[in-house]
Amino acid sequence: MTDLYAQPDQQVFHEHRRLLFSVAYRLLGTAADAEDAVQDAWIKWSAADRSQVADPKAYLTRIVSNLALERLRSTRHKRETYVGPWLPEPILTGGDASEVAANTESVSMAMLVVLETLSPLERAVFVLKEVFDFSHAEIAEAVERSEPAVRQAAHRAREHVRARRPRFAADRTRQREATERFFAATTGGDINTLMELLSPDVTLWTDGGGKVRQALRPVVGADTVAGWFAAIRTVTYQGIEPADMRAELVDINGAAGIVFSAPGRVIATVTFDFGADGRITAIHNVANPDKLQAVADGTAYDIGTR
Repeated sequence: MTDLYAQPDQQVFHEHRRLLFSVAYRLLGTAADAEDAVQDAWIKWSAADRSQVADPKAYLTRIVSNLALERLRSTRHKRETYVGPWLPEPILTGGDASEVAANTESVSMAMLVVLETLSPLERAVFVLKEVFDFSHAEIAEAVERSEPAVRQAAHRAREHVRARRPRFAADRTRQREATERFFAATTGGDINTLMELLSPDVTLWTDGGGKVRQALRPVVGADTVAGWFAAIRTVTYQGIEPADMRAELVDINGAAGIVFSAPGRVIATVTFDFGADGRITAIHNVANPDKLQAVADGTAYDIGTR
């Protein structure tokens, strides 16, 4: 990919590429679609009269936001008719630790699920304002709407997200320790520790997309969810014997998560959401093979907002 930007007059695009992917991924919830939007932005940038562009960052953000909006509208029907729960496509994350920490919430699986319930316009406005700190005027230009319309969309989106995603001070160290304990308990079949870590009304969301067998409805309750994970080391899954399955603790969407793999392929990712008491309130399990390519490729994305 780097060779594409080798020409000196194109290096400015490469300088902003990380930002463009960060915007597109938060708007679309899939790495594949986000990469396509960035690639389409590159084509538009290449064809533009760049001598007339006063602010390349704003110009490129406007291009990728519009491309992502178009793609989001076109994929909405597919997501509404999806088999079972639709979850975002997980990505491995890396980069500067302090910046990752600052941006974890906005790229978490739980937040991306909430953003999925917004209209395309509300999602774009919320992401550009709350995550990337663009002004209402800048957003209005980016999404080609009036500034009053953008302010209204921002207010609706903020209220919607606040109602579904209460904020509290997250202790990342404590959450990572809980994830590590969950990992050890799952791989060791320790149901008692799993019960300690799970909130009584924990919800497990599983996304197989009709491609692999998964629960088509959320699994609710600590007993049921703990039993689900404790059984991993004793049952055959997707034709894979427990002895041939490997589990690894990695950073997924800005926080500690688990990747389950078999020889030659990734079979699932598991990420967690925590309550104010530090216990696990939600688990997102992505097993649709179409959504695991980014993780299987091993690319660690930088989710920075600058």
